[in-house]
Amino acid sequence: MKKTLKVAAAIIENENNEVLCTLRSPNMLIPNCWEFPGGKVENNESLFDAIEREIKEELRCTVQAQSVFHENIHEYDSFIINLICIKCKLIDKKPQATEHSKLIWMNKQNLMSLKWAPADIPAVNKLIRE
Repeated sequence: MKKTLKVAAAIIENENNEVLCTLRSPNMLIPNCWEFPGGKVENNESLFDAIEREIKEELRCTVQAQSVFHENIHEYDSFIINLICIKCKLIDKKPQATEHSKLIWMNKQNLMSLKWAPADIPAVNKLIRE
C-alpha cells in the first residue's frame, strides 16, 4: 500500500501579479520539474503553520498564509500526495533557492510553458483561469 503524504504548497504572488515557481533539484523526488514551494505537514500542525515554516526553511523568507486555493490528490509510482495549495503573502526578505535548482517569478498566462510536477498542474490550470 502506498504512503499518502499531506503537503502544503505556497502560491506567492509579487506586486506585478507574477507567481513564484521553483525548480526541483536533480536529487529530489520528481527531479527537474517545476512546483509551488512547500513541504510535508507535520502531525499536529495546521496547514498555515506548515506552509509558513516550510517557506522559512526552504526559501529563507517569511510568508503569511492567507487562504486555501486548491486541493488535489495525485498518485505517483511510489506514493500518493494530497497537495494543498495556499495563497501566501510575502512578508519579509526575498526568496532564495536553497534546496531547489532555481526559482523564477512568472506571469500566470505563461505558467504552462514550464514542465510542472504532475500534482501541481491542476492548481496551475486554476491560476491561469483566475
